[in-house]
Amino acid sequence: MNSPLQVRHATHPAQIPGFDTAGLREHYLVDDLFTPDAVTAVLTHHDRIVLAGARPVSGPLTLGTWPELRSEYFLERREAGIVNVGGPGTVSVDGTKFELTTGACLYAGRGAREVVFEGTDAAFYLFSAAAHTAYPTALVQPGEGNRLELGDQQTANRRTIDQYIHATGVQSCQIVLGVTTLHAGSTWNTMPSHTHDRRTECYLYFGLPETERIVHLLGEPEETRHLLVADREAIISPSWSIHSGVGTSSYSFVWAMAGENQAFADMDGVDVTELR
Repeated sequence: MNSPLQVRHATHPAQIPGFDTAGLREHYLVDDLFTPDAVTAVLTHHDRIVLAGARPVSGPLTLGTWPELRSEYFLERREAGIVNVGGPGTVSVDGTKFELTTGACLYAGRGAREVVFEGTDAAFYLFSAAAHTAYPTALVQPGEGNRLELGDQQTANRRTIDQYIHATGVQSCQIVLGVTTLHAGSTWNTMPSHTHDRRTECYLYFGLPETERIVHLLGEPEETRHLLVADREAIISPSWSIHSGVGTSSYSFVWAMAGENQAFADMDGVDVTELR
């Protein structure tokens, strides 16, 4: 069952100073993706990205489409990266079933008609962008992609990055996607921060204890704001916004981007001393 599609309009950086906490949460935080026995989705007009969550608690869930997309089926003109942020589960694409452990990623390309989610303890996060050609379905388990070890324990940002969908990994039209896991005792992600002027990035935080929170920084470098983010909540980060965060505990997050450039290193760095 699909829940109604939420639509978020694109925002301009000049709007940031006028947003109170409620306004920031309304535009950039997605806090209700994982409803039991439903596929819940948000469309942002920033690069026409769709974020969705599927919780097949009582039985299989089939990914439908929404009237706002004007498509016969969801992936008619789209592609998607799917990451399991819950217990073990399966995703079937046009009849072929794939086993996804926690943190595993499945790419489903344009033209795949039927996507079915299964697993009573699973929680599937879907990141979708428009696609102009079809690439094959591909599964990557944790550790099987391009793995990077970055950061330092002394700066509390020791982290493992698993790159799944990228220029030299799983192929896609627009999507670049991976999972970052903070080591025990580390809490900072993506610091020093940066912006992506050629693409939108979204974060889905997971593996965070229920009683803990992420302080996520957003906005232009000289006009930053923050949001308190809980487990399995997502942030929409426009191309002009930084996206850094620090948690009260270690955690993981899915980072996913879509736009005109797939180069992982295509970013505009911001020194810590320049943040305001």
